[in-house]
Amino acid sequence: MNDASYNAPGQQWNAAAYAHNADFVAELGDTVARLLAPRPGERILDLGCGDGTLTERLAKSGATVVGVDASHDMIEAARSRGLDARVLDAHHLPFEREFDAVFSNAALHWMLNHESVVAGIYRALKPGGRFVAEFGGHGNVAAICTAILAALQARGISGKARFPWFFPTPEEYRESLEAAGFKVDAIELIPRPTSLPTGIAGWLATFANPFLYGLDEDLREAILADAESLLAPSLRDGYGNWTADYVRLRVQARR
Repeated sequence: MNDASYNAPGQQWNAAAYAHNADFVAELGDTVARLLAPRPGERILDLGCGDGTLTERLAKSGATVVGVDASHDMIEAARSRGLDARVLDAHHLPFEREFDAVFSNAALHWMLNHESVVAGIYRALKPGGRFVAEFGGHGNVAAICTAILAALQARGISGKARFPWFFPTPEEYRESLEAAGFKVDAIELIPRPTSLPTGIAGWLATFANPFLYGLDEDLREAILADAESLLAPSLRDGYGNWTADYVRLRVQARR
């Protein structure tokens, strides 16, 4: 998974809805999971495990995998797969030198106090342990964000305080990792246009709720409709298919 990791105001996670609108997240996480290269006997932390789709694949390597996520609904879905899944806030990880590797897919951009998260990841790793992750980087869903902010602004609502994500440059995140003590082996931005199986409406229903927090239903619907109209010329093709302007930051580092 994940994207379900840490709840911005107004963001609620529903495992069934997520599987319907965003199952592509785990599918596209296979590449970074292969970079992790889990081995039998290793102990691995999946940070922001969501419903456990990728956690389950990691466990098939023979590694012992612990999944953590802040969403109770997602953790219940992960536990239904027979996984060791725990409700935890990544800003306050309790682990000390316990894991051979920490893995995270599509979750770290929800964790705004990234220094606290990086420090907790470092503590959780054994000496020599590796950290492999992919999440939203600088420029991720820029068109979508701009459309939502424009739709809010048109109604006199500032979206700046509602912005729920941390999308760093490689330089910014490298600095955070090295400050915590990591040696960075690789870090890069990867543009990845991503097909949306349920269109932009499904994506917005799944991920855009923090922008709309506290607004009445009619206003929410009007803002979403405006955002969709603004995005159609650039993100919808002539057949009605939608593509999100994803840019991912991929990281490999060692304690």
